[in-house]
Amino acid sequence: MIVVGLTGWGDHPSLYSGVTTSKDKLFDYTGHFLAVEVDTSFYAIPSKENVRKWCENTPENFRFIVKAYQGMTGHLRGEIPFESKNDMFNAFIECAHEFKRLGKLGMVLAQFPPWFDCQSKNVQYLLYIRQQLKDFEVAIEFRNQTWYADNVVQQTMDFLQEHQLIHTICDEPQAGVGSVPFHPVVTADKALVRIHGRNIHGWRNTGNAENWRKVRFLYDYNKEELQQLGQQITKLESEVQELFILFNNNSGNHAAKNAKELQGILNIKDVGLAPKQLNMFEGEL
Repeated sequence: MIVVGLTGWGDHPSLYSGVTTSKDKLFDYTGHFLAVEVDTSFYAIPSKENVRKWCENTPENFRFIVKAYQGMTGHLRGEIPFESKNDMFNAFIECAHEFKRLGKLGMVLAQFPPWFDCQSKNVQYLLYIRQQLKDFEVAIEFRNQTWYADNVVQQTMDFLQEHQLIHTICDEPQAGVGSVPFHPVVTADKALVRIHGRNIHGWRNTGNAENWRKVRFLYDYNKEELQQLGQQITKLESEVQELFILFNNNSGNHAAKNAKELQGILNIKDVGLAPKQLNMFEGEL
């Protein structure tokens, strides 16, 4: 089963009706897609109350891919806002358990920073992550090319498979060591493909951080590129029970459009979407 979605539900104008308020955006989103990445959990761990609200307001077969908090993956600079590392992990685990209890957890995504390279201490940290998150299906996303070096890549995949970690397959610009190749290998019963765009000039941070974030994921896939991705995804489908595809190229609001185009290429017709909201007086004129 292939499930297509986006990273976050709050910034996709083409999905919302004319009467949508901020609190309605998730409902509107679920009228179009059956999976979403919770990217807000990277910046702050959601409360159980918010998790319950999100889960209760989504269709029965909707799934959340919950991104690990930045302090867990080495992104956070400075002190963590918790009494201890254990407290940080426990807070996230409690949050993830709530998604799981309510039957809405697709997987946890642990995305590591570009400086998390292939060396012994980092392999040990992956084992620590696996132990801490032992109750969950966990996807690992590398952003350093050394994990995919010719003499290492098979060991990387074997390691992920041995420890039942999901290999996150990325489509992104090939911009040096801080990017990874599209490597369509699965290591678990589920697979995750994250599609970041191919803006090679925007991928590198060469100036103001705020402006860089705006252009980093500025990319609109053309039909040929999406067809090529579709061919690769079709090959993966037979190897797993569930395959999640998440579009992250939303700096120019292209993610939703590209996701729907890929659904068309793959002939995906989602069943169980939420009803779409009508604009005021729509259908009465």
